[in-house]
Formats: sequence, C-alpha cells, structure tokens
Amino acid sequence: MKTKYSKFNLKTMRIPLALLLVVFTFNSCAEQLGDAESTSESSETIGDIITSEIDLTGKKIGYCSPSLNAPYYQALWQSIKSTTEKNGMQFLSADGQDDINKQIAAVEDLITKGVDALLLNPKDPDALVGVTKLAKAAGIPVFIIDSSINPSAEFVTTIQSNNLANGELAGEWLAKKFGNKPMNIALLSGNAGNPVGLTRKQGLLQGITEEQLRTQGKINLNVKTQAYTDWSYAGGLKAMEDILVAHPDVNVVITESDVCVLGAIKAIKQAGKTDDILIVAGADGQKEAIKYIMETDFYGCTAMNSPVQIGKNAVKFAVEYMNGRDDFDKKSYTAPLLITKENAAKYYNPKAIF
Repeated sequence: MKTKYSKFNLKTMRIPLALLLVVFTFNSCAEQLGDAESTSESSETIGDIITSEIDLTGKKIGYCSPSLNAPYYQALWQSIKSTTEKNGMQFLSADGQDDINKQIAAVEDLITKGVDALLLNPKDPDALVGVTKLAKAAGIPVFIIDSSINPSAEFVTTIQSNNLANGELAGEWLAKKFGNKPMNIALLSGNAGNPVGLTRKQGLLQGITEEQLRTQGKINLNVKTQAYTDWSYAGGLKAMEDILVAHPDVNVVITESDVCVLGAIKAIKQAGKTDDILIVAGADGQKEAIKYIMETDFYGCTAMNSPVQIGKNAVKFAVEYMNGRDDFDKKSYTAPLLITKENAAKYYNPKAIF
C-alpha cells in the first residue's frame, strides 16, 4: 500500500482485527500487477489464425473441462474447439462431469490418445497434479486454463483473466460509489479454498480498502457474512435467502463471479430490496449480468473474464510451444476490464453462449 495516505482512525473501523490483518497482508501473497500487465499484452490473440513455422496438420489439442454444465465452460470449450480446428488441428475433448475422479480418468485418456498439447481446467488444484506428471513423462506439455493448480504440478503456464486486478477495479468502483456512506456487505463466494475465488475476493477487498484509504484516510469495511454458492444459480438463490433473514441490514453484495449472484437477484427481488442493495461482481462479464447493468441500478459493475479470449490464448500458446518457444511465464493474463453502465452496451452480445 502507498505510504502517502493520511493516517486512519482505528475507532472508525468496523471489521474484526483478523480480517484487517488478512486485508493488509494480501499484497505479500498476491500476483504482482506489474507482472500481470506485462503478460496480458503479450497473450492477446489477433484473430483466430496462428502463425506457425511447422505444419499443424494432424496435430492434436486435448482439452479437459471440469464440467460442461455451465455457460462459461461451454463458451470456453467452443472457443478452444473453434481455434484448434481453424488452424488445421484435431480437437479432442473430455468432460470431468463435475467429478474429480472422472476428470482424472478423462485426462489419462487424453494422454493415452497421444495429444500434442493438453489444455487442462482443473476442478481441484491438488488432485490433478499427478496427471500433469504423467503427461510430462509422455512428452506432452500441459497448459492450465481459467483456474489454477498446485505449483508442484508439471505445466508450461496458466492462462486466465487477471482476477486480482479485475477484483481491485470492482472494489475501487464500489468504494467511490459509496464514499462515506456505511456499507453492510454480504460476500457471495464460489466454494471454500478455490484459488481463483480467493484471488478475486482478495482483489475486491483490496480495491475497497485502498480507495477508502486514499480518499478518506481510514477503512470502514463491515463484512456481515460470507456464503458459498457452489458457483451456481441455485446456490446463489439459497445463500441470499438465508442472508436476508439473518442480516436484513445488508446493503451491498460483493461476489467472486456473476453466476454466484444471478440466483441471488431473485431472492433480492422477492424481498423487495432492489432499491436497497447494490451488487458488485469481481468477475465474469456474463451476458445476463451485463444486461442487468445496462437496465437496472442495483447491479453496479462486473469485470471481464472472457472465455473466448482465454480459449484463443491457450491454443496460441500451445502452438508457440510446438514451434520451440520455451520462455513462458508461469502466469499469463488477459487484460483487466471493468464493465459499468457507461460501457456495458459495448460488451453485451445477446447471442453469446456466455
């Protein structure tokens, strides 16, 4: 944190000391924004045709998703398939069916089929480490996409949106919106321990507190509760129903993903509180969320996590690896982007899968 901020008054803080310590120690464990910005520019793909010095005909790109039971996963699958096939390669895919044992078996099957590159979206950051080592033993490079994996895994790079920077943008926007007005926050998360969710939450809280320190010289961060949604519409609905009963004074909902809160909107509407609660998402840019941002005042903003761009980047990097590139950073990001009412129409596509 910048040292030029004026000192803050501890008496005005409304957060437990433990949470404060977590917020202030975020910088020590976060991905550095400077690194993120430098890698995001190099990972953007211009068009779908990838330059290659080797003949790509017959090359096999294997992709394993944790599930296909969500629009985001479907859009990511389609992007990888389309980019692979437009470049003359063969696309082999496997669905983990939201079961870690099935995803492990699916990856092992792709390895057996002799893919030239394996794109893996892990359901669990630890359980898939073993199959990455199997892939390396078979001479198959592994690219982790969208999510994260334990650093002990054997992989070339992780390709994802800049979850920390996106969360910070959303948190900063929220702090500016509220100013000195007290926030009673409910946090809707995906599931416990998910590394992507943790980074998005980290970004949101950092964005709020940094902006408050910059403009007010103090932190007023009153997180009333956190609830898990299992990254689902139904989970968000149930979580919000419970929150509104236990914490009727909540006036802000921050979330790690649009999908976590889309179901929650139904509960907010049923309670007649669309005028009393502001929603801010640290990711994804799902079309339903963008439509709410365009048409209402209760969905304030979301941040872009484009499955189309991530899919294109993943295939591009796989081709570059086949062409001999060996200087990949361990994390590669798409550029951070905040979507608000001012620019939502630019990014809204009603025909998009996601």
